[in-house]
Amino acid sequence: MAGIRIKDIDIYHPSKKIGNDFFIKHFDEKGIDIRGLLAALGRENRYSIDNTEENSLTMAFEAASNVLEKTGLTGADIDLIAYASQTPEYIFPTNSLMIHRLINGASHTICIDSNANCAGMTASVEQVSRQMMANPRIRRALVIGSDHVAPHADKNDPVYYANFGDAAAAVILERDENSVGFIDSIYQTDTCVYGNSMFPAEGLANVGRTGVGAGEFNVKFIPFDDSICVDAASESINTLLGENEIAPESIKVACFSQLSLPNIRAVSEKTGIGSDAAVYIGDEFGYTSTSSPFIALHRAVSTGKIERGDKLLFWTVGAGWQNVAFVMEY
Repeated sequence: MAGIRIKDIDIYHPSKKIGNDFFIKHFDEKGIDIRGLLAALGRENRYSIDNTEENSLTMAFEAASNVLEKTGLTGADIDLIAYASQTPEYIFPTNSLMIHRLINGASHTICIDSNANCAGMTASVEQVSRQMMANPRIRRALVIGSDHVAPHADKNDPVYYANFGDAAAAVILERDENSVGFIDSIYQTDTCVYGNSMFPAEGLANVGRTGVGAGEFNVKFIPFDDSICVDAASESINTLLGENEIAPESIKVACFSQLSLPNIRAVSEKTGIGSDAAVYIGDEFGYTSTSSPFIALHRAVSTGKIERGDKLLFWTVGAGWQNVAFVMEY
């Protein structure tokens, strides 16, 4: 059976960089001290869109263009485009269809959008890999993750307003007869906090009925202890590695959710993943939600931390919550 491997990856982020001082000052003026929160999460900087010409779709196109140029491929070489976002610029037509037009895709190309919240791009790569394994017509797939949360963040909410950064990542998956590539995946779902992060807060039907004013189309967020997913994630990863007879110490690079540095450390410890294997980029990029594990992969690839044939582990979590993890040979 042919392997489904990551051919290459690239990213895009806006040029404007914002440091913690901006957000500390903003919340100090409201009588809220966020220094401890930012230190605990591991935040220092994040990139931010600062003009009306950019959004989640334009970032996705830039990331896609970057990886296509990097690999010497064109839109006509892509058999499937999958776009993952929890803040898609459009509900319909699909954003992947728009990407298809922008890169001059072929007429046979499959175009799909998905939304598994922060777990979206990880779930998309997992599901597209499975689809490619079953469908030999799909030789190459372009999977893109992009989110622009800032327009929907309540400026009185430290977690959303001070935590997120803007970025997109794009990977090309390729069928390769001589590689192992994708190995296996696992999901775990627990709806115990399903109502703590909701967007739009009142549902699309009510938005359509009553309309919204500028700044009112925000995320409804009720704080909760995000470490609740650590035990479940660790259980899933241990099961995934055990069933595939993969020793934790053989994982060369672990690309985890960048939501919380303590969570990355806790999952690594509970699964036996080496402390130097887990890549952290949340200090530079902030939390880029759906793309965050793949921006971590980009860092690993660009710094030479991972080589072909190395074992690679992904794990992330989506609002509500749902864990997804998969393992592959790079």
